[in-house]
Amino acid sequence: MELGKNRLITVLSIDGGGVRGIIPGVILAYLESQLQKLDGGDARLAHYFDVIAGTSTGGLMTAMLTAPDEKKRPLFAARDINKFYLDNCPKIFPQNRCKFLRALWGPKYDGKYLHRLVEEKLGDKKLDQTLTNVVIPTFDIKNLQPTIFSSFQVKQNPSLNAMLSDICIATSAAPTYLPAHYFQTKDVNGKVTREFNLIDGGVAANNPALVAIGEVTKEIIEGSPDFVPIKPLEYDRFLVISLGTGNPKTPKYSAHEAAKWGILGWLASNGSTPLVDVFNQAGADMVHLHLSIVFEALSSQETYLRIQDDTLHGKTSSLDGASRKNLNELVEIGEKLLKKPVSRVNLDTGTYQPCSHETNAEALERFAKLLSQQKKRGGGDNVTDKA
Repeated sequence: MELGKNRLITVLSIDGGGVRGIIPGVILAYLESQLQKLDGGDARLAHYFDVIAGTSTGGLMTAMLTAPDEKKRPLFAARDINKFYLDNCPKIFPQNRCKFLRALWGPKYDGKYLHRLVEEKLGDKKLDQTLTNVVIPTFDIKNLQPTIFSSFQVKQNPSLNAMLSDICIATSAAPTYLPAHYFQTKDVNGKVTREFNLIDGGVAANNPALVAIGEVTKEIIEGSPDFVPIKPLEYDRFLVISLGTGNPKTPKYSAHEAAKWGILGWLASNGSTPLVDVFNQAGADMVHLHLSIVFEALSSQETYLRIQDDTLHGKTSSLDGASRKNLNELVEIGEKLLKKPVSRVNLDTGTYQPCSHETNAEALERFAKLLSQQKKRGGGDNVTDKA
């Protein structure tokens, strides 16, 4: 179907961050509640976004929000995501004193509980069954290339049509935390079509917003009828909500510390993994900086929203701090974040600074109205008619 004259392409993006996914979980629940106020209690996020993208813990949320249940409705409502995290994170990341020693010769966690849980919840559902388009980055360590599981690409490349459970396990396989994931895809005759050797998508795109926009742009370049009459790089036709999982309040490491580190220091210091933290945060902030400048240059900053917290410290900044106390604190951080002003990262200081008089909650309420209008303008569904 063609987009209407004023129809926007709607994108939801969720960063990686382990247990810190609870923070965007709070934001997602609030956004969905605002949509339900406008359109009724059956409203679900998958009905409003043309693309939902997620990396690592964000990839798991993406699958939860878009995988169909037996009634072809989203498997999870947004309000249910954090209950899932609160109930299961302590079992995914059991808190014991042997983690550091275990990490010297293998991943901190064996991943068995996570694998069983994801397989149980998602069953045999595959990428092509999601209720709206999804984009979930991973990284293939055998080919040393990103592998993007995209609803758009799977149409031309059926070998990417993996089970959602395998995709979620792969995109969550953070180096030193969880084991790399191997799986195969097969054709209807049971013949292997492709092998995957994957780790956490965060090493390639911890903030997957730009990857999602890139996937849509490729569709536009290739003449997809779903996106007529939009032109490539017409970013002012995008509505983007990008959710982060939090930054440390102050620099966790100093050059004086890091100058003394060898392999073990970069892999384990102050209860965290500096190398993973640096790669994840650098990529996420650069994507945000790029998009905020592009949208501002096009006078479209009102349709780009990045919500991120930079006050995390101690256990709240870790990927695997799954104690009950820490998980509850993350919920509180997400709730307080709603009341904070919309902000943008300052690369000179590494902190987020207010750039609007709106609070994040007020911005989400405004975006909910835009999303509701867009859905009605598009004839009741998103542009691909998947929802």
